[in-house]
Amino acid sequence: MSATRRQILSRTGASVAGIAFSGAFSELFAGSAAASTGAGYGPLVPDPAGLLDLPAGFRYKVLSREGDPLRSGEGRVPSNHDGMGAFAGRRGRVHLVRNHENRVSGKIGVPIVEGLTYDPAAKGGCTALELDGRGNVLGERVAIAGTAVNCAGGPTPWGTWLTCEETEDKAGTNGYTKDHGFIFEVDGADPRRPGAVPLTAMGRFQHEAIAVDPKSGIVYETEDAFQHPFGLFYRFLPEKPLGGHGSLRAGGALEAMRVPGVPDLSVIQETGASFGGVEWVPVPDPQAAQTPIRLQDFGPKGITHAQKLEGCYWGGRAVYFVSSFARAKDGSGATHFGQVWKYEPHRRRLTLVVVFGPSTDIQLPGESPDNICLAPGGGLMVCEDGDGAQHVYGLSRKGELYAVARGAQNIGTPEAPEWGEFAGVTFSPDGRTMYVNCYAPGTTFAVTGPWC
Repeated sequence: MSATRRQILSRTGASVAGIAFSGAFSELFAGSAAASTGAGYGPLVPDPAGLLDLPAGFRYKVLSREGDPLRSGEGRVPSNHDGMGAFAGRRGRVHLVRNHENRVSGKIGVPIVEGLTYDPAAKGGCTALELDGRGNVLGERVAIAGTAVNCAGGPTPWGTWLTCEETEDKAGTNGYTKDHGFIFEVDGADPRRPGAVPLTAMGRFQHEAIAVDPKSGIVYETEDAFQHPFGLFYRFLPEKPLGGHGSLRAGGALEAMRVPGVPDLSVIQETGASFGGVEWVPVPDPQAAQTPIRLQDFGPKGITHAQKLEGCYWGGRAVYFVSSFARAKDGSGATHFGQVWKYEPHRRRLTLVVVFGPSTDIQLPGESPDNICLAPGGGLMVCEDGDGAQHVYGLSRKGELYAVARGAQNIGTPEAPEWGEFAGVTFSPDGRTMYVNCYAPGTTFAVTGPWC
């Protein structure tokens, strides 16, 4: 069962969709906070400043903008704000760790800082913001530099951020001096503690996001490969599970998911479709020395692929991950405009919990879900990565879709606007503030209001 974008919202800024998805959708938020009292916060109100439209009663603060000086004096705020995590600090402070998805063509690279740089030829990395209890910015500095195409990632149970390189470029490609395609651990409170060390055992591929099982310590990883046969869904079995800061350096085993009889997840179109007996197959060469992992030989049964595997999070007793879209014209087995999948390790079962329908109006949210996070009051927040006006929207436990924020026109003219996608949506540890990035021009917002 799918819903078209026009069905989902009757017009841009409408408050509640009222679309209930069938099948397993009600299980999507298992383990999150108590259900909110309602879906949506009302129509979006145009922002007089032309930056961010929000429902009445909500306010935003711009924490950081691309090109401004870093408070550390290390250089300028880099371009291409992407994935982000929020961590509790001392005395009520919050540490934000923010990815910068810079390729070699990035407008403003992450400044090179001694002791925090992996490859001086690369422009990606992370910056860290420190906020006081009132949300004021106390500091902003480089957290890791010299990495490439830092897209998303995810938090660890011990309070660090795993930032993911969405590239497979090797040394000598695009001027790089080292191989790329790794995960790096970043500490927003003390960036020099982990340094700039690639976690090579976790695989070298076009990483997108991760989620950690807080009981077993297993790390799940998505791969956003751009070309057919597309990416895989992985799990990393660490030698020192839940060992704390730096424990992932000890290594472990990398495996890829095989769903028997399903070589391509895009062909599954019905929410509630469920598959037991999921298998995990050892990756032949996690370093992809000669062949990308997705093209390696996984035996006569093959392996399960999917286009645009992006957001990933842990909730309850399951890991959830997103296929942002699939297009038959690109080589996928079928076309869809967004899926959310749920894998339950204790049951070895994979279930399709949401399918978004075909695009009918580029001004409406509902296609190409990207970064996702659990909302403090129950439900899910999703960053849209599609055409036209870009939104952060929410999904209630009942399957109702509603607009939370809309990016105002930032480039171009009213006749030909251009919109910056949202990324990195996350909440403060106390659940009172939503942080979110506009990818370009890079802007980090803090949104406060009657979250429920």
